[in-house]
Amino acid sequence: MGIWIINGTLVHNELETTLSHLYIEQGKIAQIVKASGDALPATDGHEVIDAKGALISAGLIDMHVHLREPGFEHKETIASGTRSAARGGFTTIACMPNTRPVIDTVETVKYVLDKAEQEGIVRVLPYGCITKNELGRELTDFAALKAAGVIGFTDDGVGVQSAQMMKDAMAKAAAMGMPIIAHCEDNTLVEGAPVNEGTFATKHGLKGIPNESEAIHVGRDILLAEATGVHYHVCHVSTEQSIRLIRLGKQIGVKVTAEVCPHHLLLCEEDIPGMDANWKMNPPLRSRRDMEACIEALEDGTIDILITDHAPHSEEEKAKGMNLAPFGIVGFETAFPLLYTKFVATGRWTLAFLLERMTSKPADVFKLTSGRIEIGADADLTIIDLEQEKAVDPTTFASKSRNTPFTGWKLKGWPKLTMVAGKVVWSE
Repeated sequence: MGIWIINGTLVHNELETTLSHLYIEQGKIAQIVKASGDALPATDGHEVIDAKGALISAGLIDMHVHLREPGFEHKETIASGTRSAARGGFTTIACMPNTRPVIDTVETVKYVLDKAEQEGIVRVLPYGCITKNELGRELTDFAALKAAGVIGFTDDGVGVQSAQMMKDAMAKAAAMGMPIIAHCEDNTLVEGAPVNEGTFATKHGLKGIPNESEAIHVGRDILLAEATGVHYHVCHVSTEQSIRLIRLGKQIGVKVTAEVCPHHLLLCEEDIPGMDANWKMNPPLRSRRDMEACIEALEDGTIDILITDHAPHSEEEKAKGMNLAPFGIVGFETAFPLLYTKFVATGRWTLAFLLERMTSKPADVFKLTSGRIEIGADADLTIIDLEQEKAVDPTTFASKSRNTPFTGWKLKGWPKLTMVAGKVVWSE
């Protein structure tokens, strides 16, 4: 039995939307029919989902998330994390390897993929570590990890401090057509610092994380990527200096791509209300100038895609305060409403622009087959009510963690239903 999704709004480009009906058969999009008056397709004998004019988007793609399993199941599990992702409209997520144990062996890759198959409800794509135990001393077995199913290599959570180690990694990855995904941070500049080096740090007597700690690695790695020919992807860009370097790298033909988080587009250090560690993240909230540079870089294509860097932590851990609490905030369930409300509802971006950077663009960057609504494509879809407005309430999150600075924000554009390969995995 197939499924008809009727009366859904499809976005075709910057200017064109249509009210349409989609027919899904055997997990694939089989028909796309433009709605005509009150006439409906023949739906007898089929399941029918009435979108009631809401947006039907290709399932959102998040290429930078933390599912915490194995090792940190008190923060999140593959089961709870994928449910949180589905509630946010995401159908494909790529999980970072800084678990315990880290994802640096075939056995750990297999564990994550098996767990995702058994308990996950959206597609989970694991990254493998660049170095063993993420210690920066010895490369992992890239060929074995690729064969096991990783989609790229990263030591996310820590920067690779040795330029020679990073160059060797890039050469190895380039030879097998795999990307290097870099957390850019020079440890000698950041040790013991919880927030940006700026007005908030000065006011509260805190050591600050300077912009150059990120940009030094970005500049170094762009030169190494130029030398090795690797696809080099920069994690969670947050500074104007990094953006200048990425822009230059693209201009001279280096295969460099980059991502940015919603919180670095919506918040800056001026917004931090006090010593609440729900506002502590890495990279930290930077200056207003950096925030505006990130927005402009996404708009002009210097930054390619949007990601959440979903980073769950327990309330007990975040209660330790700004100096001692771990870095990170949850992001799955607020990402689309935040960006839609801030940028689309205000007229700065088109809906097509936002959707592209959360669907087809990440698919293109990482060579995925998902991210588009077309005949024959997997029916990975999300229905989003662009008119529904409600406040962010962390107590309702499907995630095991509640660490967000956006509590109480009134937002529009909430996902209502998420489908993976033609199966409804979450519905409000």
